[in-house]
Amino acid sequence: VAQDMGCQAIRSTSQLAFPFACDSPFLFAVHHLDHYPRGTANLGPERSLLASRSLGADFGHPSGWSMYHGDEVPGFPRHPHRGFETITLARRGYCDHSDSLGNGGRFGGGDVQWMTAGAGVQHAEMFPLLNQHADNTMELFQIWINLPRRSKMAQPSFKMLWAESIPTKCIEHAGRTAEVSLITGTLDGWERPPDPPPQSYASDPESAVMILTIKLTDGASWTLPSASSAGVLHRNLYFFAGTGALIIDGRKLTSHSRITMDPAVAAEIAAEGGNAELLLLQGREIEEPVVQHGPFVGNSQQDIIQAFSDYQRSQFGGWPWDSDAPVFPRDQKRFAKYADGRLEEKEM
Repeated sequence: VAQDMGCQAIRSTSQLAFPFACDSPFLFAVHHLDHYPRGTANLGPERSLLASRSLGADFGHPSGWSMYHGDEVPGFPRHPHRGFETITLARRGYCDHSDSLGNGGRFGGGDVQWMTAGAGVQHAEMFPLLNQHADNTMELFQIWINLPRRSKMAQPSFKMLWAESIPTKCIEHAGRTAEVSLITGTLDGWERPPDPPPQSYASDPESAVMILTIKLTDGASWTLPSASSAGVLHRNLYFFAGTGALIIDGRKLTSHSRITMDPAVAAEIAAEGGNAELLLLQGREIEEPVVQHGPFVGNSQQDIIQAFSDYQRSQFGGWPWDSDAPVFPRDQKRFAKYADGRLEEKEM
């Protein structure tokens, strides 16, 4: 995977796994890329294309697209979460969000949906195939970030971070381009990205949480600045796509990889022989026990038992939608409708 040149910026490298291997405070990260066919009137693929699939659990299909847990429209119908946060970065295509709080929205093209599950919430994320005349490509990251004990039972909340408000820089030199988008966190000389939800772990400046994406054309480079924290700070780069090799301070990686970095050391990142795309996840370790069972995360086994009991009793507020897999009309713009009545709308 790597050619070692003695670079101190890199602590270790490993083959990229699916889902990505993570360090605290991150629990889970995955990159989905699906080349869906044209959509029908119901915003899903033709039924004839679904005959051989295991609907309800269709993952990694060799056709190049999967239905996941959807049976008509691809995606993830109604399901619960407690004790952590979900972050969905929709790079291409569109995602329809619905939750038990009454929030709803459609996002895509670089938008980010951030949900603090806290004490408990149900939500659905469906991938409507809006184009009836051509293929529908869907690309997204799903990222889970833990909550510390003090916030495990926080009031659930939902927020949309629109692509137009996410700081992005394109650094061009000699026809080569490095494009960097700062989803959350701080970088010297950069505008501040939208605030995460108020109870998010990332809302604490001492958490040093940073999420960014990097796109490099052949020969382009960008220097990732150093960072510091009062506690144990983890920094992981995920080389998840591209046709070229990746060079970090003289160390060459020829396969898609997870690169564990020393955050105290700045690192020049470059693409060679083709393009390269990366995701960075950084944050201060929470340093508390983690017990996880499916969609519930606690600090003890008793927390998990309580989560199942509470969900069976309350359904985390019930489900105000007519379907377990809601999708909005084809002509609906990007939007976020919050439970308190606020409405945000954006052009497609």
